[in-house]
Amino acid sequence: MKFILASGSLRRQELLSRLLSDYAIVVSDFDEDSIPYEGDPEEYVMTLALQKARTVQAQFPDNPVVLGSDTVVCQDGEILGKPRNREDAYRMLQNLSGKSHQVYSGIALLLDSQKGEELTCTKTSVKFSELSHEEIEAYLDAEEWQDKAGAYGIQGYAARFVEEIHGDYYNVMGLPLSTLYQLLKKHQIIL
Repeated sequence: MKFILASGSLRRQELLSRLLSDYAIVVSDFDEDSIPYEGDPEEYVMTLALQKARTVQAQFPDNPVVLGSDTVVCQDGEILGKPRNREDAYRMLQNLSGKSHQVYSGIALLLDSQKGEELTCTKTSVKFSELSHEEIEAYLDAEEWQDKAGAYGIQGYAARFVEEIHGDYYNVMGLPLSTLYQLLKKHQIIL
């Protein structure tokens, strides 16, 4: 059975490698901006994950198993996506300072035509300590904020800002391993 990860994210590839050794990577060209956010982050990330997976699966007539995933940071009902520039990243980190936010990851596992598809969402709450202007600027100088939802990567320098975490740490990195592991076991993709 062929297994495809529909993502170019190096973090997702690294994390998936902890569960599977044999899979292919096909980057989805689905336009995430074509799906408007309508106030429900769980529904939003599952829809994005599903569309990414379907876009990749359509390229393969032999119906491989395809994994699509998407992660968003949400604070006070606002989605903090990937920052457009340094100023946008500063704004996001300033908003996260001293507060809790939620990280949602949607998983879409597209199986064969008889088993259909599995959709799920994992939520993790993260609280940042108070961040000074100097701390934010130093973090931005390290350039870890680029291409990261909420302008931070928990596995890097931003780890020093995390005061509390409730839920799956790997979800905050971009792929909830425990949830995915259970799905792969359920469908006998791994034992």
